Amino acid sequence: MSVLHLVSRSPYLSLDLAKALSRLSSEDALLLLANAVYGACYGSPVAESIQASQAACYVLLPDLKARGIASERLLPAVIPVEFAGFVDLAVAYPRILAW
Repeated sequence: MSVLHLVSRSPYLSLDLAKALSRLSSEDALLLLANAVYGACYGSPVAESIQASQAACYVLLPDLKARGIASERLLPAVIPVEFAGFVDLAVAYPRILAW
C-alpha cells in the first residue's frame, strides 16, 4: 500500500528526512513542508538521496516562498505544489505518515 510521507523538520537539525528517504518505496511519495523544504535544494545533506529516490518528491511552494528559496535552487527531481496539490496528494495516497 502506497504511503505519503510528510516531513517538516530541517535536514540540518533532524534525521527525519534521511530516515523517511531510506524507507520510501517506488509507490510512495514524499512531501516536504516547513523547514524540511531546505532538503529540496542543491547542496542539502539529503540532496543525493532525493535525486536517487524512485518515489515522487514534492515540496510545498508557499513554504519555499516563506523562506525565500528561489525555484532555481530546487533539485530537478522535486515538484513544487500549492496547497491544492497537497490536498490532491492526501486524497491520492491511502496512508499518510508524518515524520
